[in-house]
Amino acid sequence: MQEVPTNLGDIRFSAMSLLALREHSVKELKDKLGRKFDSVALVDEAIAGLIEQNLQSDERFAQAFVAMRQRQGKGPVVIKMELREKGIAAALISLYVNENDPIWLAHARDVWLKKFRAAIPADARERAKQMRFLHSRGFSSRHIQSVFAASTNDDW
Repeated sequence: MQEVPTNLGDIRFSAMSLLALREHSVKELKDKLGRKFDSVALVDEAIAGLIEQNLQSDERFAQAFVAMRQRQGKGPVVIKMELREKGIAAALISLYVNENDPIWLAHARDVWLKKFRAAIPADARERAKQMRFLHSRGFSSRHIQSVFAASTNDDW
């Protein structure tokens, strides 16, 4: 088998194909292209060109990623962790995921309502189960406590 030389055009085409499917972070692009192409320098050059032309944007990626994860019922703790794993800068993460934003309280309540249909826990065991569920989805203790405080006060 003959080895085909890698050129910048091939890498750029592959990167644009990935970006046509969905937004990708720089780290994701580097990882995916790095598995396909041997030249790290050319991969970096191709990605730099895409950033310069605004075809790749970590900000757009972060915004789309947060919206997607919210639709999936994920909370801010999980979303922040996943964004860090995808190589998004802390400043961008804090711009799009502010745990103090009241939207997260409403979102935690909506996720709880969808899962448990407003079934107020009958005992401590059921309450712990519901709390663990919200925690596993990435909601903070403050958000979870607010959901249960509101549910017992009929404060919807």
